[in-house]
Amino acid sequence: MKPVVASSLLRSLALCGLALAGQVVAQVSAVSALPAVTAVAAVPAVPAAPVVPAVTSAAPYVWALPAWAPLPVVPADNPMTAPKVELGRYLFYDKRLSQNGQMACATCHEQKHAFAEKRTVAIGVTLEKHPRNSMSLANVAYVPRLTWANPLLHSLEQQALIPLFGETPVEMGLAGKEDALTRLLKRDPRYEKLFKAAFPNEPDPYTLAHLTRALASFQRSLVSFDSPYDRYRYGGQARAISRSAKRGEKLFFSEKFECFHCHGGINFSDSVKHAKLGFEEVSFHNTGLYNLDGKGAYPAHNRGIMELTLKPEDMGRFRAPTLRNIALTAPYMHDGSITTLDSVLDHYAAGGRAAQKAHGGAANPLRSEFVKGFTLSATERADLLAFLNSLTDARFVTNPAHADPFVFKTPTPKKASNP
Repeated sequence: MKPVVASSLLRSLALCGLALAGQVVAQVSAVSALPAVTAVAAVPAVPAAPVVPAVTSAAPYVWALPAWAPLPVVPADNPMTAPKVELGRYLFYDKRLSQNGQMACATCHEQKHAFAEKRTVAIGVTLEKHPRNSMSLANVAYVPRLTWANPLLHSLEQQALIPLFGETPVEMGLAGKEDALTRLLKRDPRYEKLFKAAFPNEPDPYTLAHLTRALASFQRSLVSFDSPYDRYRYGGQARAISRSAKRGEKLFFSEKFECFHCHGGINFSDSVKHAKLGFEEVSFHNTGLYNLDGKGAYPAHNRGIMELTLKPEDMGRFRAPTLRNIALTAPYMHDGSITTLDSVLDHYAAGGRAAQKAHGGAANPLRSEFVKGFTLSATERADLLAFLNSLTDARFVTNPAHADPFVFKTPTPKKASNP
């Protein structure tokens, strides 16, 4: 793959939404202590919550992986630990980490949707719409470049700053409220235990750098390798998927349909990194979704990596997302403009949606060589959909270790005994 280079990391972050004060941008690379700010918001009241489980700093982290799955690559300065993952889980679901106390990371990344969401595009605390659809976080630990179209955004620690503090668009709206955030964490007795357990040797664990490291650790723990297809292909369970899904697998990996070129490998994406790979695999593709001017143009402010590289040939190039749990992550494409998997097949069958009569009838000249169109019968369509549905990992989307720790479950009252 031809390398993609932009002028600087700072420019990259600014263009993808991190228009922050200089001291916050500095923490992306320096991971320094949280500076003071002159204006802060009022700290929300601390709600009642469950007792924090006893997770000690000595608790090792055990990856919930089958034997055939490779380990993710973890940054040397942020090793995985059980206390750090648990702290990250609380932070991920805490709505107080937003300007109005109504939005958490989990608002746009719901477990039941494989940590994506049903909205076409994300909506921030100011009701400003994000230009892009919220991507699934399933197996995000295996992703070498984050978000839909940023070839320079390579770490979850770095990426966490964007929704928290970004201003173009505003998502969680905490820009300028860093001190208030720190005070909130320090006064919450749950976080006192969690931060000290996660960062036991730090004189001040309540820093922005530690917060982003914990969030990143929790997100890396979101591994999904227990779909019916996994049990069939890697677990030796011949009956784990239907005959239709087995036929669909053959179609998916055939040259006729070309799906596997961009959605192959253990994560069904050609952008991947893990411990057994000698190098990162990073790719971006134009799928021919738009062709506004007959020359390949995409809508303004949503033009893929071209917004960073400034290269005309990069118009409309986005990262291919994982297809794991794809049946749960509708709507599809970078802008959420395709609502069903059936319509996704129509898009690729046409050689890109832009080639469909209802969308102009002219194929995008910049589209990937693998998006050349095909015909498929009703049976082939059903088989491909059966295969895609076999990639759903039911345990992943119901795993209590990934669930909201703030949710209370009312105990079922005991039945009165007969006198």
